[in-house]
Amino acid sequence: MNACRILLVAYQCAPGMGSVSQIGWEWYSRLCKNNAVTLVTHVRNRAALSAAGAPCPGSEIIYIDTEWFAAPLYRSAKRLFPRSEHSVFLVSSLDYFVFDFAAYRLLRQRLAAGAAWGVLHRVTPVTLAAPTWLSRLNLPTVVGPLNSGLNDPQAFRQQVRQESTWLSKARTLGRALDRALGSSRRAARILTASRATLQAVAPQYRHRCRMMLENGVDLQRFSPSPWPAAPNIQNPLKILFVGRLVAVKGLDLLLQAVAQLKQAGVLVHLEVVGDGPMRAPWQAQSRALQLTEEVNFHGAASQEVVAEKMRDCHVFCLPSVRESGGAVLLEAMASTRPVIALNFGGPAEIVSERIGALLAMESPEQVVSSLFASLLDVTRNPGVWRQRGHNGRREVEARHSWPAKITTAQALYGELLAERSLSCC
Repeated sequence: MNACRILLVAYQCAPGMGSVSQIGWEWYSRLCKNNAVTLVTHVRNRAALSAAGAPCPGSEIIYIDTEWFAAPLYRSAKRLFPRSEHSVFLVSSLDYFVFDFAAYRLLRQRLAAGAAWGVLHRVTPVTLAAPTWLSRLNLPTVVGPLNSGLNDPQAFRQQVRQESTWLSKARTLGRALDRALGSSRRAARILTASRATLQAVAPQYRHRCRMMLENGVDLQRFSPSPWPAAPNIQNPLKILFVGRLVAVKGLDLLLQAVAQLKQAGVLVHLEVVGDGPMRAPWQAQSRALQLTEEVNFHGAASQEVVAEKMRDCHVFCLPSVRESGGAVLLEAMASTRPVIALNFGGPAEIVSERIGALLAMESPEQVVSSLFASLLDVTRNPGVWRQRGHNGRREVEARHSWPAKITTAQALYGELLAERSLSCC
């Protein structure tokens, strides 16, 4: 389609400031290449955006300042939940509602003064629990991609409880607000990333939904590379884990599987990239399992270092028991690495036998056993797993790269503009 004047609203939007903020940045920086974009975002993103060269040529940025509310809210959350990043995030997210209303009032004034946009697209937050006033601005409105509605896996209550995800029940308030504001009712399209998200949308609005993962991949940064020499009695099986070291990521299950591999006589090395409150307990578990030589805790790393680690591994493993997204799986696939994950949430939308292994989630003991079996199979059938890595790259290129997502979005904007033109005739 031709260039479009886009009003892009992204509460979180900045490179290098977390996965959701990266999503906002990718939409903004890539849409700017062929469209006139007005970005509306929080003032806390200004420094990172400026450092990245924003505003992009031909675009403008409107910063909304709600720090008078956000800063004390965050400090209170840290005091209330010192051991749960998830809970701090949920409480702090209440600032979004203040941001959204402030953005609505300002944009309403801009429209009254003569501003003109063809389409409004609200890309972050990525949850249904964050409805928006903006759909009242009488612009064709796209919301998403959204990824929410995921329930807790019953067999893994211990891991989930440690993250205090009971606070997620507060998200029902967001859905009540959605009904009150008419956010879903007024949206022209709702982009949903998962089956769970689609089911969480009110039935009467599902016909407006389109499936699209919220995450995408930078194909230049995560590029194909040769597989390392096949694992054997001289070359260790190289496993990579990347993620925040929090209970739901399930690294403890992977450590147990690695211990079983060692007991079976498999030469193995696990590289753990990431940091978080569970680092010390999991390092202690690694020592207790006598894996000090087999497991390396690297700590947090840049995207460039993660890409390098991808190129050095045989297989990427994400044993998360509650993963709504799975961007790191897409990055591994883009790097031509096979992936192993659990059949729940976001990974269930991404992983298949064609590109890796999607494991059942009956109990922690069963997951450990399945991880062991799959990893052992990598050593016994390296050719099969190498091919799965190549299959994953092709799938990412076709469906999950940022260029593919932007092309799909441009076509969607064209549909909305055509519909609006017809309705005005």
